[in-house]
Amino acid sequence: MKNILLIVCLLAGLGMQSQAQSDKDGWVLLTEKLVAYKAETDHVNMLGKKQNLSKIKLKCVQGTVKLKQIRVEMSDGTKKEYSPKGTGVFSKGMSSFAFELPGNDTKLKELAVEYDSVGNIALTKRAKVEIWGKERKGKED
Repeated sequence: MKNILLIVCLLAGLGMQSQAQSDKDGWVLLTEKLVAYKAETDHVNMLGKKQNLSKIKLKCVQGTVKLKQIRVEMSDGTKKEYSPKGTGVFSKGMSSFAFELPGNDTKLKELAVEYDSVGNIALTKRAKVEIWGKERKGKED
């Protein structure tokens, strides 16, 4: 029983450490998504999440995902579409390039990510991705 408690405490500590590191360099986790074995578009409403962001990126944490396009809408109504550089295929542990968000004082209102999971439904796990945002620095920085 003590071993189980020790393992749980250790895992919780490591989780807090990784979150602290992401906050330290300005990147914050916005959401996690499971990707189906078909083309799909996930919409992420930013209400209640960090919105004052300068960049976004995707990180694959399970399986393999093919990123097709990211669309963002800012608080001033500005919309922008991004296509991945290269093939857009990411395996576990790989991240996309950071996509620069438009505007200097606008906030991210919504983003849509178009992708699909690569592999065979019987042989491979569905892809799981994390969507990260980099906090915008203040004007005095």
